[in-house]
Amino acid sequence: MDKKIKDLQKIKSIRFIISIIMIIASSLLQVYVINVFMNPCNLLSSGFTGVAILLNKISNLFGFNFSTSLGILALNIPAALLAYKSVSHRFTLLSCIQFILTSVFLQFLDFSPLFDDLTLNVLFGGFLYGMSVVLALRANGSTGGTDFIALYVSNKIHKSIWDYVFIFNCSMLIIFGYLFGWEHAGYSIIFQLISTRTISNFYQRYEQITIEITTNDPEVITEAFMNNFHHGMSVITAYGGYSKKRFYLCKTVVSSYEVRDVVDCIRSVKPDALINTYSTLNFYGKFYQKPIE
Repeated sequence: MDKKIKDLQKIKSIRFIISIIMIIASSLLQVYVINVFMNPCNLLSSGFTGVAILLNKISNLFGFNFSTSLGILALNIPAALLAYKSVSHRFTLLSCIQFILTSVFLQFLDFSPLFDDLTLNVLFGGFLYGMSVVLALRANGSTGGTDFIALYVSNKIHKSIWDYVFIFNCSMLIIFGYLFGWEHAGYSIIFQLISTRTISNFYQRYEQITIEITTNDPEVITEAFMNNFHHGMSVITAYGGYSKKRFYLCKTVVSSYEVRDVVDCIRSVKPDALINTYSTLNFYGKFYQKPIE
C-alpha cells in the first residue's frame, strides 16, 4: 500500500492536485480561525495578513475603510514577484492561489465563534492558525507575505528563520498595542508564539538528521545510497567489543523529510543492517537541499 502511494506521489499531476486540495484547506482554515477565534477577541494575525488587518483598523480611526481583502492582495503581490524570480514558479503559483482564496473567502464566508473565553480562543486559534500555514507549506506553497520571505531566506542559508518571523510579528503587535490597547496586543503575542511554535514543530524541512548504519557489507549500501540521494556517505572501519569482529559504520547527514526514504532504501538492499538516526544540531559545509518545486 505504501509503495502504491509513493508511486502515485511521483506523478506530477497527482502531486499538483493534492497540493491544490491542501492549499484550499489552508485558506479555509485560515479564514475560519480569523472569524471564529481572532475577530471576536480583537486579536491580530501574523505576517502580511496581520498587516492588512492592522491597516484596516487604522483606516477606521480616520473615518474610511481600507479593506482587509484588498490589503492582503496589495501586500502579497510584490512578495510573490520576489518569490517568482528567486524561489519557484510552482511555489509562487500555489502561494498566490492561497492568499487570493483567503481574500475571497474573507469576503463571502462567515463562521460563528465557538468560545466566550479569551484564553481558549488564543490557545485553539494560535494552534489552528499555525496549522493553516503548515498545510500550505507541506503543499510546497505558502500563505504568502512573510512566508515568501522566510522560504526565500531559508533556501539561501539552509536554516529555519521562523523565530525571526515571530520577532517581526511582535514588532507589528507593539504598534497594534500602542494604538488599540496593550491587553489585546499581549494576548496576540501569545497567539503568535503558539502559531510560530506550531509551524516549527510540524514543518521541519530544514532540520538535519544524521543516519548511522552498522553493516559488514558497506559497498552495497553506499552504492544504493549514492544512486538515489544527493548526499555523501562516509565509511568508517570499526571493531565489535562483543563479537570481536570487524564491521563498518556508514554515516551521512540528510534532511528530515528524506529519512524515511533513506531507511527504506537501505533496508531494501541490506535488511539486516542496523540503522541509528539522531538530530544534527549544526552542520557546517556544503549540504544539498532539494529545491522547492
